[in-house]
Amino acid sequence: MINNKPMVKGDKKPIKIYFNGKFYDAKIINVNFSDKFADTHKSDILQIRYNKDLVTALCESFNNSYDYLAYTKEQNKKQGIRTMVKLPDDRKEYLGIYTTAIEDIYYFEPIYYEDVTELTSLIKGKTERAFESMFNYEDDDPNATLIETERTVKIRRLNKKIGDNLKSLYGYRCQICGQLIGQNYDSHVVEAHHIDYFVRSLNNSADNQLIVCPNHHSIIHDKNPVFDRKKKIYTYPNGYSEGLLLNYHL
Repeated sequence: MINNKPMVKGDKKPIKIYFNGKFYDAKIINVNFSDKFADTHKSDILQIRYNKDLVTALCESFNNSYDYLAYTKEQNKKQGIRTMVKLPDDRKEYLGIYTTAIEDIYYFEPIYYEDVTELTSLIKGKTERAFESMFNYEDDDPNATLIETERTVKIRRLNKKIGDNLKSLYGYRCQICGQLIGQNYDSHVVEAHHIDYFVRSLNNSADNQLIVCPNHHSIIHDKNPVFDRKKKIYTYPNGYSEGLLLNYHL
């Protein structure tokens, strides 16, 4: 939004980013792609551009990753290898970007290797349906130890906000049927579902989530249909296909 008006392609505005206890100046831009990219970039793409101060802070915060990349790059250089250096899957770290209650302030949440290790331990042996309840509801185990409880709260804090933002984006309606379940009761009952099951992929990005009503969520987990990402269609084992009625982010 700029002066209470939606951002259009080419618009930019100043924002602030809160990261590790400090605020940093930045800007958000609605990228204005040329006409030749119209077919591949039909939806708006927003970029956050920030200055060297935040770059330095990110490098210091993710020092293990940057040290690994720098060392590997140097070793490749000595051997005459000129390929892009990537972190292996078992060393990947992440940066969560969240909105806040204040429109022009965003929150950067570092997700370190140790956090991912904790998450892997937490989900071991759990079903996808059981674990997703952590993202959608305050589903705590009353018999859990203090350490387990603290770990659950930490992981929920790192991951739940993305699904909450998507729920708001869709007005708490199911992307498949478009229904606002609970409307007659002034209640918003909708759930975030991971397309590639989180317990296997550890992928909690917005492009791996759908917002669905409890009915569709239960059916998906009961029948495990195949989701065609290009066509945005679920195909069930009995041959029935069902597409998305609402889609603003995939």
